[in-house]
Amino acid sequence: MNERQRGGTHKRADCGHASRHRSPERGTSCVAQADFAPYFYDNGPYSRNGNLALFSLSEDTAVGTQIYSLNGTDPEGQEVSYGLSFDPGSKEFFTVDPVSGNITLVEPLDREKQDSIDVLVSISDGRSKVVERVTIFVMDANDEKPEFQNMPTFINVLETTESGSSIYKAEAIDRDTGSGGSVTFYLQNPLSALFTIDRHSGVLRLKQGEMLDYEKTKTHFVTIIAKDGGGNFNGREQFLTSSATLTINVIDVQDTPPVFIGTPYFGYVYEVSVPGSEIFIVEAKDGDVGNPNPIQYSFEEGDDGVFTINKTSGLIKLLTMPVFLKREIFNIKVKASEVSPEGKLLDYEVTTVVIRVVDLNNNPPTFYGEKGRQNIFELTMYEHPPEGEILRGLRITVNDSDQGANAKFNLRLIGPGRMLRVVPQTVLNEAQVTILVEDSAAMDYEKHHFLTYKLLAVEIDTPERFSATADIVIHLLDTNDNAPKFSSDYYIARIPENSPGGSNVVSVTATDPDSGPWGDVQYSIYGSGAELFLIQPSSGIIYTQPWASLDAEVRSKYNFYVKAEDSEGKYSLAEVFVTVLDLNDHPPAFNENFLETTMVIGAPVKIEAIDDDAEVPNNVIEYAIMKAEPDNNIFDINADTGEIMLKSYIKSMAIIKNITKKNEFSWSLVVQARDRGQPSFSTTAVVKIDITEAIKSRFFSYFLDLRKHPESVFWICLTLVVLAISITIFISTLMYWSSVKKSRIQSQGKIRKIIRRPAP
Repeated sequence: MNERQRGGTHKRADCGHASRHRSPERGTSCVAQADFAPYFYDNGPYSRNGNLALFSLSEDTAVGTQIYSLNGTDPEGQEVSYGLSFDPGSKEFFTVDPVSGNITLVEPLDREKQDSIDVLVSISDGRSKVVERVTIFVMDANDEKPEFQNMPTFINVLETTESGSSIYKAEAIDRDTGSGGSVTFYLQNPLSALFTIDRHSGVLRLKQGEMLDYEKTKTHFVTIIAKDGGGNFNGREQFLTSSATLTINVIDVQDTPPVFIGTPYFGYVYEVSVPGSEIFIVEAKDGDVGNPNPIQYSFEEGDDGVFTINKTSGLIKLLTMPVFLKREIFNIKVKASEVSPEGKLLDYEVTTVVIRVVDLNNNPPTFYGEKGRQNIFELTMYEHPPEGEILRGLRITVNDSDQGANAKFNLRLIGPGRMLRVVPQTVLNEAQVTILVEDSAAMDYEKHHFLTYKLLAVEIDTPERFSATADIVIHLLDTNDNAPKFSSDYYIARIPENSPGGSNVVSVTATDPDSGPWGDVQYSIYGSGAELFLIQPSSGIIYTQPWASLDAEVRSKYNFYVKAEDSEGKYSLAEVFVTVLDLNDHPPAFNENFLETTMVIGAPVKIEAIDDDAEVPNNVIEYAIMKAEPDNNIFDINADTGEIMLKSYIKSMAIIKNITKKNEFSWSLVVQARDRGQPSFSTTAVVKIDITEAIKSRFFSYFLDLRKHPESVFWICLTLVVLAISITIFISTLMYWSSVKKSRIQSQGKIRKIIRRPAP
């Protein structure tokens, strides 16, 4: 595998580079030095650096991957460089860095096309160069799908093939090696009813117990999957599959008897028929449609010698006059037999042809009433009769004078909705017509004062399809079947609180679609909250009691029920919601007309007024300082909250003195509280404010305020006394227990001294 082009030991005689030795006798001379060729390290087949000996590489290695590092040395320690080349005409799969020796893959690998690569690697020290031929083995990766060798294709299989028989062998080849090159077979539809496949051999068989049937399915399409055993590719395991379709044509075999087409068969002989008249044609085909035999027809029984049949066409003809026919219905057994190519009768099938002797259809259906023929029938009745009730006021008879099929006809009603139903629906010759109620709710006087229907009789099996019609008119009478209905389920009303008694609140409306007194509506109200209101019974106008006085501050919401009732007591309800609208009829009020408080510099004091009105803006209050003595210039007030504060630049008592030029720190303020209603009301109060420094505030301002609350002074004093007594008791207890403990210690000491006294 290794081929060296240059190597061994070389002699150097280059005096320009070798050391020079001079002697007095011989003059100057050059001494030759040995030069050894560089060489590669051989690190074995599992190393990734050295001389590439026995190196292998997977075919799924990505282009651009550094796969190996050439590594060698020079005996003289000279720097070495590396080279890599290929035989002429070969694809160059790798490149090498001459300094580092790193080899990089530059072309994609495909083991199935080339499973080894010959490379010439070289190492040089600048003077000597060693070249070696190495072979890199390309290892397999699972990158090839199985390939079918004989598919897609089609095969012909006899429908009589026995179940379990082998009908085809699928073959597929995977060019990968190992498990990736093994192939197993599956059907795309594993629940296939007819076929199964051996996963290893690829043999396709009919399932046990199953048979092909040309008459059911002529062609089957079977998709076969070939799957490899899986293998590594790009660092992960993958399985590859291929599919191909096998078309199975089922070959017909003579195994099915003839089949009659278009059964059941009915033919007719009319009173005007003559001998030789064509009555009916039967038709049969060989059940083996792939290679059918011709059919021959014959009578088995029932023809009574008055009919004949053409043995090849199946045409049945009359042989005598209809007047000589002794029966009205003939049930003739007709036999259809297969004829072999040799003329032998094979399988056969028998069917029945029913031939009826009928008269001419020359009479249409006709409707009759109590006085003969009649085309209009009228009835008066109340609305909403019970479902299923018979309309007994209608006496209708229908008749067709023909015979047999010519006298058979259908009855049906044509009109609005499906309120009525006719019985019977099918008539032969003659019947009494009955009309039944089908939908009682739809027979509504309020929707229809009268109903008009068409009663239609139409022949069924005749070419002429004669028909007749009659009008049915039903006049409906009203009943009290509706309760009054309000225009809304609830009514919302608003009324100002100062409205006088007898004021209109809201008008309710209910309607009853019934006629006469049943449609007259009377109103009434009831429920909690209805005591302040009245309603006019006929108009539905709701108004307040004459004595009622509404006050939104007392109660602003009322709700009660209004009832609409007809003359027979049928009624409905609606709910009424009444809101009493607030008016601005209360001025703001302070808790006291004269207020006294202490203000700490930097902290506001708050006053509060209350407006008894029920709603905004009538109960929304704005505050303002009307007057301040002895000076108007040092206070501000928050108009919304009522907080009084010193102006922002006042930070100390000295500033107040400087502004007012006075030594007084008690102010009297006239404060106004005004609501936002229309019209607006206001109230004033006098507020006395003592101003104190912030340091004193937490102590002195509290005791200044105690002047206003003598009961607080009492409770504070009582608390101080109880606290003093408690402290005294606690200290006394501690002292007592301390003396007791001390006396116990002294006693124990004396006892120990007695016990330890030395013996004489």
